[in-house]
Amino acid sequence: MSYKAPIVLALDTTDQKTACEWAEQAQDSIQVAKVGLEFFLSNGSAGVAAIRNAAPSLEFFLDLKLHDIPNTVKGAALAVEKLNPDFLTVHASGGFEMIAAAVKVLPNCQITAVTVLTSISAKQLSNLGLGADPSAVSLAWAIQAVEAGARAIVTSPQEVANLRKNLPKQIKLITPGVRPVGSDQGDQARVATPVEALRSGADLVVIGRPITAGQIGVSASAAAIAHEIQDAGISDHR
Repeated sequence: MSYKAPIVLALDTTDQKTACEWAEQAQDSIQVAKVGLEFFLSNGSAGVAAIRNAAPSLEFFLDLKLHDIPNTVKGAALAVEKLNPDFLTVHASGGFEMIAAAVKVLPNCQITAVTVLTSISAKQLSNLGLGADPSAVSLAWAIQAVEAGARAIVTSPQEVANLRKNLPKQIKLITPGVRPVGSDQGDQARVATPVEALRSGADLVVIGRPITAGQIGVSASAAAIAHEIQDAGISDHR
């Protein structure tokens, strides 16, 4: 069996056929497939089922970033219960009661709290009235989310080391904003390479365009990044 790296592949497309092909082609090198709002609103439950059928060896990450009053988030979580996601995201900034509502209705899912978005710079954070230290905000939100029952946290590579030191070991830390060496930074403001993020304490790294738009193809791009991680001695990371 080939090495499966701790990679979450972001299937950032609205086209169901394309998403299925990407997941199928990358599944020998990665552990998790992720879809977000654009895909889910375009394809719904049928789209999720198609991806899971195309790449049955992968865990499934439903990245909806729910953020509303507790009762509404409870209803939304119940609405996706039949999809049996391994991960479902909510915004950590929604507060204790909101996160706890999702946890209560989906006990078999790893409710995943998103802290400060990787597209938000320190200056933008300050302009929002939250101070200029993303690390402090991420930690405060993460601690509250874990107390509410969240089993995973999404955080920038720049904040992951601080969270790893301050959160229980069993809490999975997931880092977006990960770009292999030489990749375009895109719309991310706080980034790191996969190896840097994992060495800092991440359990899973989210990678999209460097794999799905790789010039050598999806399968080869995923394998190349997986080998880079394995060569760094992170083969038994999870």
